[in-house]
Amino acid sequence: MAEVRGTKWWSEELASLMEDPAKIPSTTSFEVEYVANESGESLKDHAVGFLMAWCEILMEFGRGCRDILQQNLLNEDSYVVRKLGGPCAKVSKRLSFLNDFLPEDRDPLQAWSVVFTVFVLALAAISVDPNHETLTKAVKVRMHPPSASRILLPDGRYMAYHDQGVPADRARFSLVAPHSFLSSRLAGIPGVKASLLEEYGVRLVTYDLPGFGESDPHPKRNFNSSAMDMLHLANAVNVTDKFWVLCHSSGCIHAWASLRYIPERVAGAAMLAPMINPYEPRMLKDEMKRTWEKWLLRRKFMYSLAYRFPKLLSFFYRKSFLPEKHDRIDKQLSFSLGKKDEILIEEPAFEEFWQRDLEESVRQGNMQPFMEEAVLQVSKWSFDIEELHVQKKCQTKSILLWLKSMYSQAECELAGFLGPIHIWQKITNKYNKCARKTINLIIGSVGMDDRVVPPSIAEFIGRALPEAVIHKLPNEGHFSYFFFCDECHRQIFSTLFGIPQGPVERQEETAFGENTEDVSQVSVSNLE
Repeated sequence: MAEVRGTKWWSEELASLMEDPAKIPSTTSFEVEYVANESGESLKDHAVGFLMAWCEILMEFGRGCRDILQQNLLNEDSYVVRKLGGPCAKVSKRLSFLNDFLPEDRDPLQAWSVVFTVFVLALAAISVDPNHETLTKAVKVRMHPPSASRILLPDGRYMAYHDQGVPADRARFSLVAPHSFLSSRLAGIPGVKASLLEEYGVRLVTYDLPGFGESDPHPKRNFNSSAMDMLHLANAVNVTDKFWVLCHSSGCIHAWASLRYIPERVAGAAMLAPMINPYEPRMLKDEMKRTWEKWLLRRKFMYSLAYRFPKLLSFFYRKSFLPEKHDRIDKQLSFSLGKKDEILIEEPAFEEFWQRDLEESVRQGNMQPFMEEAVLQVSKWSFDIEELHVQKKCQTKSILLWLKSMYSQAECELAGFLGPIHIWQKITNKYNKCARKTINLIIGSVGMDDRVVPPSIAEFIGRALPEAVIHKLPNEGHFSYFFFCDECHRQIFSTLFGIPQGPVERQEETAFGENTEDVSQVSVSNLE
């Protein structure tokens, strides 16, 4: 039976053990071995071992998938390689210069895979602003019927504008104001009183930049075309004399253009927190550092995109500017605000103004003008700010002029914008020596607590334009001195225009006309 069963009964096993006592394990050794096993392999150890085994399995599975892809899709005869091999090789060749930034002992494919992963993680991180609560009040976007007056420009485009203050025939001073980024003609001087404009006899003309609000786009626009648009607007709305240019923040890049390309029509410019190219090559290293360190990571990223990969801006702008609801201004534009600005943007008047201005700005639903505006700011400008510095230039290039200059004084003329520049911020006295030598006036206003356009930018402007007068605004931010501040508006007008004289009256116009006729008659008699 034992042979048939192939095994021994338990009684037979016990008898064999009794014959050989050495085979019987002692109780002590059994207990020690059991305790050792129990202490050496806990539940945690089993779980870790199980996970490690699964990881090994997944790694082997990944290697197998990679081998299958290489053998079937990435060989020379595969459809994928035949279709994409050539374009990928061209792109790789064009981007091969980036490998120079890698360490010599690193594989480019592995290194750039890590860089791409870090880029994606950074992109996700900058979408979170740690300075504010995650739950913010979002306001629904409304569409408004067209309401702007428009002019026809020489190239066939229409430009929308808004007229405030005294009528053209009674205006003692005319202000033309380009708006900043993500804004419109409705901005102007936010909260300015009609009584203040009347008191100083000011006419304020604001307009939509190309593609913003109700103005037609202009894909090939540049700084020269921006200045020409301003000139055509002034002529079309019957601004016959010189006009002042008023700007705030990034809108000042168009004011700089007007000073460079149409200085004969500009009486002066009032610049509040004026922005320049953030990649300005003539900025000192310390100025550049103090400028960029004030900005949030997301804003730095957007500037970098506009500078190097502008086509990618469309995705971010469409996501940020064209949703059905909008957040606060600092979230929309990635601003870091000071205390005074934080208080201001919470006021109902500011919230109402910001919402309406933003709705008008994105009316057309086209992100291309916003991309063009961002690229225009960060790309190489067609002029240097230093060119606006007043200096004497003499014509001695030709041989005849050089010989003439040896025996007589060479023909010289003043170049640059003939006007002192005032920027409100404290700097060293060497920038204020030539403050009051010429006729026209520019005022720049920069708050010491401005984190959007840091004071270091004003320092660069003061160094590039020594005739600039810079006024310090202690405890002011980016918006607090210009938005909904009656006393600030009065100070600006007082600095620009002096004592208020009101609008031009009919008697003054008649007297001026009679004086002009008398002067012309005297000139004619002298000629005779």
